[in-house]
Amino acid sequence: MSAYEVNFDGLIGPSHNYGGLSDGNLASAENAGAVSNPRAAALQGLEKMRLLVRKGLIQAVFPPLDRPNFDLLIRAGFDGTDEEIVRAAAVHAPALLKAAYSASSMWSANAATISPSSDTAEGRLHITPANLSTMLHRSVENPDTTALLISIFHDAEYFSVRTALPMHADFSDEGAANHVRLCAQHGDAGVEIFVYGRDGEDGGKFPARQTLAASQAVARGHGLDETRTIFAKQSRRAIDSGAFHNDVVCVGSLSTLFFHEAAFEDTQRVVAEVKSAAEGLFEPIFVSVSEGAVPLKDAIDSYLFNSQLLSVPGEERLTLLAPQECFENAATRKYCEELPRTNGPIGAVEFVDVRDSMRNGGGPACLRLRVVMTEEEIDACHQGVFLDEEAIDELQTVVTETYRERLSPADLADPAFAAECRAAREAILEVLDLSELS
Repeated sequence: MSAYEVNFDGLIGPSHNYGGLSDGNLASAENAGAVSNPRAAALQGLEKMRLLVRKGLIQAVFPPLDRPNFDLLIRAGFDGTDEEIVRAAAVHAPALLKAAYSASSMWSANAATISPSSDTAEGRLHITPANLSTMLHRSVENPDTTALLISIFHDAEYFSVRTALPMHADFSDEGAANHVRLCAQHGDAGVEIFVYGRDGEDGGKFPARQTLAASQAVARGHGLDETRTIFAKQSRRAIDSGAFHNDVVCVGSLSTLFFHEAAFEDTQRVVAEVKSAAEGLFEPIFVSVSEGAVPLKDAIDSYLFNSQLLSVPGEERLTLLAPQECFENAATRKYCEELPRTNGPIGAVEFVDVRDSMRNGGGPACLRLRVVMTEEEIDACHQGVFLDEEAIDELQTVVTETYRERLSPADLADPAFAAECRAAREAILEVLDLSELS
């Protein structure tokens, strides 16, 4: 059955700021407290989406969630009008106010885990919203994300939008950032790889955000074939070096798995299990990058593996869409220049500017959730979120007219900013024909 990989990018929200809220995310910590540029960040993201549209790929968008999250502030004991709540939180709990304003839903790779209909027992596309329970600022996202997913994937004949896993450390789930699917062609049955950081106590320098129990629960809920499902442990070295999600050290597309040699605790086992699971379906291709070619620190600093690995119409080999930082890093630039010459599965490397997202720890792959869909499933979705260049132009106009050019941490204390964020989001929802979410 023919199917397409649709990229659902998160549109960066008007409250994009450098709050330094993410333990283990080195870029987030390094830029904590810096002045951000929400307008430039959102425009960069939209230009990346435009690039994919021009390549003939199907591109969709998730609007930003409502910020600040007043529900979080009210549950934390703040009462009164919106203005009174913001003012009081700014004085008594400024860190909590930063969490309430976080625009982290823009990294839609963390929105959910997706299993296409060709993999599930009942033949529907399954979506499990991530609970994101490890970090406070992200743990409040899933109710609104679930509502958004239901609005888009509303046809129960084709889609099953499941409930997020229990909000407990045992079921810590960070979504598709720790999930890779390999296949021959997108419409074929595939092999799903769930990568977890812990299966018991943590004990590392930085928290391991994905648990084995969570990965198993998602796979079970999606009705996946156990013989085509793999659970691989991320290496503690990678996590403690700043790979807070597996997609910082590994990415895959079609039959190709592209990863740093330090990505997994037991790489040989992962390779053997993928080969066994793929038997009779396709011949997997492994592109392992050695420490000698690209030191792990350089891979994480540049987000080489947090690139989009794309099957571009008309191209026989894959294209790696890497952040501009990969060009600026000597080790990764050299590797990217040589990669297409190896005659392997990756035939081109392109660089894209998502610098304002990168400064908060999210590259091109963080900004998108991949959903493999048949034509019938695409038609059954809410159509307003699918983009052409005209829709991108409309969204860029909204961003230019409603987003601030500069945003400092002190600006979050201004109640007028909350009203600005609401007005910007409502204008975005109108463009996407999703005003019922306002």
